[in-house]
Amino acid sequence: MKRLYLLFAAVAVCGVRSACGQPMTLAAYRDSVSSYSWQLKSAGASAAGAHETMCRSKSEMLPEISAAASASKSFHEMAGNRLWGFFIKPQVVQTVYGGGGLRAACRKAESDYRSDLGDEQATRLDVRYAADYAYWNVSAMQLFMSAAEEYVSIIESLYRVVERRFGEGYIAKSDLLQVETRLSDAEYQLQTARRAYAEVLHAFNSQFGAELDRAAQLSESITDTLPMPVRVTAGDMLSRRPDLMAAAERVTAAEHAVDVTRAAYNPQVSIGAGGSWQTFTSPAARRTYLDASLTMAVSVPIFRWGARRHAVSAASAAVRGTEYALASARDAAAREEADGWSALTSSRAQMFSSLRNLKIAGENLDISTYSYNEGQATILDVLQAQLSWIQIYTNTITAQFNYAVAVSAYKRITASD
Repeated sequence: MKRLYLLFAAVAVCGVRSACGQPMTLAAYRDSVSSYSWQLKSAGASAAGAHETMCRSKSEMLPEISAAASASKSFHEMAGNRLWGFFIKPQVVQTVYGGGGLRAACRKAESDYRSDLGDEQATRLDVRYAADYAYWNVSAMQLFMSAAEEYVSIIESLYRVVERRFGEGYIAKSDLLQVETRLSDAEYQLQTARRAYAEVLHAFNSQFGAELDRAAQLSESITDTLPMPVRVTAGDMLSRRPDLMAAAERVTAAEHAVDVTRAAYNPQVSIGAGGSWQTFTSPAARRTYLDASLTMAVSVPIFRWGARRHAVSAASAAVRGTEYALASARDAAAREEADGWSALTSSRAQMFSSLRNLKIAGENLDISTYSYNEGQATILDVLQAQLSWIQIYTNTITAQFNYAVAVSAYKRITASD
């Protein structure tokens, strides 16, 4: 059916014009969405915060330097003397042994940071998939709208023929009324498609901060036959998934948290060095005092009524919780890969089957229309052929959309490019 192939080509090439008149590739749309995404920015902020926490935990292993200073003025009524004083005391303190808590806290912060980086990468994959879905959805709705317009045009052509034949007295009015009813329904479906396209366009534009009603021109279409991805093995998929990497780092962080908890109940040893400089000035005299000191502090917990045991048990339970979450995530990822591959293969098969059916439906419509014009078919035959054609056409668009989305979904599931 010649009109069918022309329709596919026109929508695939032209699409809907953008404000600048330039077509937008899928890659360019992904970049725009990623740059604008608040979800991705939030994930990046969390990772940045974790990085600062990691840096802070490392700095806490260094010596602590502090200083104190004061000034005073006193007045002695009897002597009539005014006394000025100034005091400054610098101090350096270094923890020699903190029960292993500082080092464990540092390692926990490093794992937390790597976990947040994994979450950020997982969010990036989700945002990319959302961009792909919105892009292919616009492409599909363009085709749905064009199909509805073509369907109205086909019925209008039939209506003109039937109206002429009715005026000539060759057919009953019931034939004309049936075509009018079908035309009214087709026009209703066209308005529905236009409204749906407007909603899809709003979603498309909102993902990269454009005006919601801004027109879009796509350089790629679901009618393009996308290459079938190569199936990824379970081992490769598990090693690629950033969310699984993040879950594994959460297990490591929880293990270090046990060490941090245990360290709080271990002996603590620190040493320090300091000094002081004081000066007093009066009309009669000026005095200066210098002082230096070395300190060593030891803290040894003796009995805490089982607090250590309960605290460590609670932290260990948290470790088991993260381990269970990791195992569950791995099982879910394996199931997602299997489901994603099934959806990919079945949607591809449905797409090619629908394309074959669409060709047959187009030929049947041409034959039925010709036969009716020659008086060899009834109006019901033509209307049924038209209905069958539009149903198979919309099914074909749906199948093409499902396949394009399945390709993007499988790439997200397997963390593939």
